[in-house]
Amino acid sequence: MIFGYARVSTKDQNLDLQIDALKKAGCKEIYSEKLSGRSKKKPKLEELLGQLREGDILMVYSLDRLGRTSKELINLLSEFKERSIQFKSLQEGVFDTTSAMGEAVFQIIAILKAMEVQVLSERTKDGLTAARARGKKGGRPKGSYNKSKAAAAVTLYQRELPISEITETLQISRSTLYEYLRREGVKD
Repeated sequence: MIFGYARVSTKDQNLDLQIDALKKAGCKEIYSEKLSGRSKKKPKLEELLGQLREGDILMVYSLDRLGRTSKELINLLSEFKERSIQFKSLQEGVFDTTSAMGEAVFQIIAILKAMEVQVLSERTKDGLTAARARGKKGGRPKGSYNKSKAAAAVTLYQRELPISEITETLQISRSTLYEYLRREGVKD
């Protein structure tokens, strides 16, 4: 059976491109998740690995979706080889990991992908350092402060209403509620 695995790094990102490509390539069952590739635990990937049987094919859109480091990718490849599972990546070309040449190409590309991730990380850090040197601040912009909602939030909070009820009543997020309480000087 052909299984697919799709992953994006944040909840704001969309899996559609990967899932569509995997379906087009013949995947019968696709496991997907939204979490950083740096996460040690990938529950859906672990679940998928438990489902794979001898002769199955695991397909991903791109190598970096499966793992972020060459060591991680090579360990998975070794596991696939031991369990007689084939692996294919759509972006880097179709690999036949049962052949020596396919395995060698996989390892080379895994190393290049890991290097690409490292270079991107370094560029991001350098860019942030340069921006800070120019007085720019990173992070999420401050939201607008609604004084009347803040006062209402304080009142409801002091009445010891459940947090979920306060946020629903005022149509605000939990983080906004806590920001209002902090700005209004309310201690937990």
